[in-house]
Amino acid sequence: MYYHASPVEGIKQLEPRVSDHHIPLVYFSTKRENTLVYLSNAIQKYCKETGFNYDGIWKKWGPYGFTKDGIQQLQEYYPNALEKTYKGVSGYIYSAESITDSGFETKIPNAASSNAPVTVVEAEYVPDAYEAILEAEEKGLIAILRYEEISEKMRDWIRKTILQEYQENADHPEYRHFLKGFFSSILGE
Repeated sequence: MYYHASPVEGIKQLEPRVSDHHIPLVYFSTKRENTLVYLSNAIQKYCKETGFNYDGIWKKWGPYGFTKDGIQQLQEYYPNALEKTYKGVSGYIYSAESITDSGFETKIPNAASSNAPVTVVEAEYVPDAYEAILEAEEKGLIAILRYEEISEKMRDWIRKTILQEYQENADHPEYRHFLKGFFSSILGE
């Protein structure tokens, strides 16, 4: 089974869209729990909550990696990041039995992509993404690296990365607004 998360209700067929890789694809995971992270985009949510209007293609914010055992690990780069991003957010996890493999290498474990439309066979409503993430953590299906647990080495990497991301994304005012909002101490604002 292939899984895809979206805040949009009632999807019957998933259509390829242009995203970060600049080619039209539909992304999936063969692990349902790995799609929970896509129920909310922290950048888009923060901009809407702070009244920042933007009508372009939203940058994605997905701070996660994988443990040595291949379990998805959500990482909080700022205090209470998961709660601020996912609490109270609802959405849907769509299932597909088969896809047309795009051949595009995502380099993400258990991920797949299709460059053709994919028929949805089931939709699961997720009333609160944050609660679903905590439940998946409790079951050992995902791991969470909370802000308080981040090593000094990783904090240094975050500082360097945020500065670089800010400098390199002058054409994404929504992303810069988000970075200023949560990393003002790093950006000196």
